[in-house]
Amino acid sequence: MGFNLNDWYKKKRHGDVVLEYNGSITADVISEALNEIEESLNLKNERFKIRKRVYNVFVECLQNLYHHVDLPPKSAPVEQKENFGIIILSKDETFYRISTGNFVKKEKISYIKDRIDQVNSLTEEEVRMLYRDILSNEEFSEKGGGGLGMLDIVRKTGNKLEYFFDEFDKEYIFFSLDVYIS
Repeated sequence: MGFNLNDWYKKKRHGDVVLEYNGSITADVISEALNEIEESLNLKNERFKIRKRVYNVFVECLQNLYHHVDLPPKSAPVEQKENFGIIILSKDETFYRISTGNFVKKEKISYIKDRIDQVNSLTEEEVRMLYRDILSNEEFSEKGGGGLGMLDIVRKTGNKLEYFFDEFDKEYIFFSLDVYIS
């Protein structure tokens, strides 16, 4: 059986869900989500350091969705076709998890996989050095980040990125990313 978006969504909703969104990722949605997260974390009396880390990593994950989503396939079971993405922030006992998902054309799989594997292969020191190197050389892409997003996530969490590619049809896959914040 093929990929089922509803099953994926249900699987990612475990733990205490702080925020969830699926639809078009726009500047207004990003702003609204960040306000909601800040309020939720304050209500949970989370330590400032954890609140800041969760907030900053959530920003990076939203920006990745905003800048790198493809239009989903026409047959995708989603209402909003433009800039469609899913983001879920949940808390389990000892960590926060941010799960994102979006449709991507298959030809991008090797680029995404290589990029994440490269970042995951680095030590903490190598991540810091590469991050500083990119900043100092001003090697920014047309999207503005120069590949800093994933590096910044790993730098701030100290954890590797978990990713999955689920085949949707002949042209698209569903790409999902899980980020853990201890």
